[in-house]
Amino acid sequence: MTKKIIAIWAEDENHLIGKNGKLPWFLPKELNHFKEVTFGHTILMGRVTFEGMNKRVLPGRQTIILSRDDTYKADGVTILSSVSDVLEWFENQDDDLFIVGGETIYKAFDGLYHQLIRTTIHGKFEGDAYFPTLEFVEFQLKSTQFYPKDDKNNYSFTVDIFEKCLKRRVMTRC
Repeated sequence: MTKKIIAIWAEDENHLIGKNGKLPWFLPKELNHFKEVTFGHTILMGRVTFEGMNKRVLPGRQTIILSRDDTYKADGVTILSSVSDVLEWFENQDDDLFIVGGETIYKAFDGLYHQLIRTTIHGKFEGDAYFPTLEFVEFQLKSTQFYPKDDKNNYSFTVDIFEKCLKRRVMTRC
C-alpha cells in the first residue's frame, strides 16, 4: 500500500468550512464518517483549527499541528513549523496523512494531495472560512455517497472521494 496525503473536509453549498474556528453545523453522522476515515491515522491541522477545538486531541489519531510560531506548545500533539517539516516527517514514516484544516493549511498543501474526501452539506450557513480553490483537474471522482437528513442530522450531505490520476509519459491513467 502506498501512503497518501489526503485532504478531508466538509463544506456547505457555498464552500464554507468554518465560523470562528469551528464548524458552522452539527451533524453526528458526518462527524462519525470523519472519525471512521481518520481513526488510526495521523491528522494535521493548523493552530487556529486546533484552538477552535479547545486544543482537544481527537482519540485514536496522532495529531500534528502546523504553526509558524516556534514557541507554540500544546500537550499530546506534534508541532511542526513548515510544510517542508511536514513533508520530511511524511517521508520518514509509513502512514497516510489526513489534512483536516483550516483554510490556510488546505491551500499550503495544494499540489501535494493524492486523494480528496469532500463532504458537501446540503445547506447554506454563515461563517468566515471557505475551502480554497484547488486544482481538481488531476483528480477523478471515484465514489459518491449520499446521506439523507434524519432526526439527529438536520441536513443531508454527500461524500465524494477523488483520486489523483497517475501520469505515465504521454498517457494519464485514473
